[in-house]
Amino acid sequence: MLDFLIAFFSDYGYIAVFGILILCGFGLPVPEDITLVSGGVISGLGMTNPHTMLAVGLAGVLIGDSTMFLAGRIFGYRIQKIRMFRKILSPRRFSHIQRKFKQYGLGLLFVARFLPGLRSPIFLVAGMSRRISYFTFILMDGIAALISVPVWVYLGFFFADNLDLLMQYVGDVQKVIYLILAVIILVVLGIYLKKRFHNKLNKAMNDNAESEQSQK
Repeated sequence: MLDFLIAFFSDYGYIAVFGILILCGFGLPVPEDITLVSGGVISGLGMTNPHTMLAVGLAGVLIGDSTMFLAGRIFGYRIQKIRMFRKILSPRRFSHIQRKFKQYGLGLLFVARFLPGLRSPIFLVAGMSRRISYFTFILMDGIAALISVPVWVYLGFFFADNLDLLMQYVGDVQKVIYLILAVIILVVLGIYLKKRFHNKLNKAMNDNAESEQSQK
């Protein structure tokens, strides 16, 4: 996949990287991280400017993600009747993502940027809910993109002359990202459970207090 994308991007430059990233937003089965790394590689080979490639990568990522969010917002629940979107968002996956939104809230939008395969359906559901403004969506997604996109582009740029080592580092970085996400999820879940426990405890204490007052 890396060799193919490098060859393709070498011929068509920025526009090819931009187009593939937008299609990734629609669920194209091409890893977004490898796409960005490949863009970085052709910059490292002197075909493009790495900083311009970073800007193109950010634009492609955010526009692709926005397309899914806005499609969900415009069509609402009717979008599940459209064949292309029905493949991305099955009824079972829709219910699962809804439960996760209730559990993690806006944090799920941030984490979604790092979850290939779940990113598109999560953004669709976020738009379908119509409870999240586009500003909030692009803010959360943009913050996550500002973390991930530069990592992949510059990784490809700095190791463009050694693709075997580059792919090894790509795998290592992916593992680190997933580890950090796991820690974040555990922390958020711990805070959520602690808050829920305290709410139940306070409710039980208030009920006991009211019960004692009524007995008096």
